[in-house]
Amino acid sequence: MINNLPNLLNLHENRPISMSIVKENVPVGLCSDHAGWATKQAVIAWLDANGIAYKDFGTYNEDSCDYPDFAHPCALAVERGECYPGIGICGSGEGINMTLNKHQGIRSALCWLPEIARLARQHNDANVLAMPGRFITNDEAIAIVEAFLNTDFEGGRHQRRIDKIPV
Repeated sequence: MINNLPNLLNLHENRPISMSIVKENVPVGLCSDHAGWATKQAVIAWLDANGIAYKDFGTYNEDSCDYPDFAHPCALAVERGECYPGIGICGSGEGINMTLNKHQGIRSALCWLPEIARLARQHNDANVLAMPGRFITNDEAIAIVEAFLNTDFEGGRHQRRIDKIPV
């Protein structure tokens, strides 16, 4: 698998974009803390360049802050259908991912490679992408976002497992 790493990271080059999970007239929800802010800015630039609407729940700069303050409003918006899907970014991706997953209607997946993002969508119907801003480059983040947005849920045997997640 590691031999495929360069190909996985360059999936966004020279490929037509057809966002399979982006819904018409529903913005993508975005959230980050200070450690994920710079990566979020790269994602915003890519969304803008591709004409994809988004709602940014913050933070809006690199001043130290608490990721739950931004993750909870984003998760609520995804649960209510006001945004879909969501993208959350913090330093390691762990804290924002844990916070997002406290919501019953959220299936947030921490992804640091495009293949993990694809599998999270195909097998787990992830509706929020969490990324580790301090551990991936902007190009890697864009490749991960593209993989996430371009991958449909396979359903079938995976749906039975998804149905068992809520407590």
